[in-house]
Amino acid sequence: MNILTHCIYFPPEVGGLETHAFTLAKAMVEMGHSVHVVTSRSGDFPKSEVMAGVEVERRYCPNKKLSGWVITTLAGIAPMKKRRGWADICHVHTFPSIVPAIGLRKKGVPLVATLHTSHFLRLAKKSLWRPILRYLLSKPDVILAASEEIRDVALGLCPKKPVYALVNAADVELFRPVKPAIERVSPESKIAVVPRRLFEKNGVEFIVRAMPMILERHDVNLYLLGDGPLKESLQALCIELGVAEKVHFLGARPHSAMPALISSADVIVIPSLIEATSVAGLEAMACERPIVASNVGGLPEIIDSEVGVLVPPMDPKALAKAVSDLLSLPEADLRRMGKAARERVVERWSVPALAKRVLSYYREAAELCAKDK
Repeated sequence: MNILTHCIYFPPEVGGLETHAFTLAKAMVEMGHSVHVVTSRSGDFPKSEVMAGVEVERRYCPNKKLSGWVITTLAGIAPMKKRRGWADICHVHTFPSIVPAIGLRKKGVPLVATLHTSHFLRLAKKSLWRPILRYLLSKPDVILAASEEIRDVALGLCPKKPVYALVNAADVELFRPVKPAIERVSPESKIAVVPRRLFEKNGVEFIVRAMPMILERHDVNLYLLGDGPLKESLQALCIELGVAEKVHFLGARPHSAMPALISSADVIVIPSLIEATSVAGLEAMACERPIVASNVGGLPEIIDSEVGVLVPPMDPKALAKAVSDLLSLPEADLRRMGKAARERVVERWSVPALAKRVLSYYREAAELCAKDK
């Protein structure tokens, strides 16, 4: 099968969307299919390359704002059209990527769209955007949603469209317990890791605000893995709260470096304000780390008391208590939670399982497309 994909961002860009799209594409190649990805080029990346057997073609993107999305999707129309005769199926990731695929669907190429991000949920609440989203979602034959919440919102916009909740997958071969990359400051000190980019929606501010309360009970160093526009304000907040020496900004790290960084943690913190199914959460679970996460979006679909703690969003006090309580548990209990977390990911959300399910949706899309001719 020839699979033509459009994705706003793709590795070496870092993020849950990027990881999911690449992981799925790589899995399809390993199953004997051909995959060509059209994506953006916002950094100093090659215009074209082959990554793990996946053909990647990049078009200009000036920024990661709405204007950049518009330019990237419009720039993707020509390369997508060029592959029309080659493609057996078109799979696009995020709602803007539906735009360059509309012409292919009109010419009889089955279309599957995956809705990933919290941006979709936010825009779906705005009266100006609802008709635009309704129009876009009317085009795919099958819609996949990264959480039950996203599925329900999509069905509210297009109630007659087949929409399925499909939890993202983690590469359990890459993400497993490995030798830690972060050294402890002292044998008694603890390590908390936040694998989130520094954007408002990811709620990193609230774990920083929780740090003074956590430090009352434990000697903890907090490591933030990700860049973003809030870096300077968060650094200023750390100084204001007197925790600058305990909070470490490590910036964006390559995907291949993440298992060792995650494996360094005693606890992983995902303090998101809105969230689809968190790839970062699944990857941390695959590395046998207990998690403290906000009780929002798709996070409750993967995390419960067997593998971590859920807390209300935007609540530093609740975050501090959850992190401190976990760090107070005996080491044997933390190991048990970590092992349960990995077992859950391997059983339910491994890449091969995801790829097989997606192939079944491709077949459904092809049948629906054929009936529509």
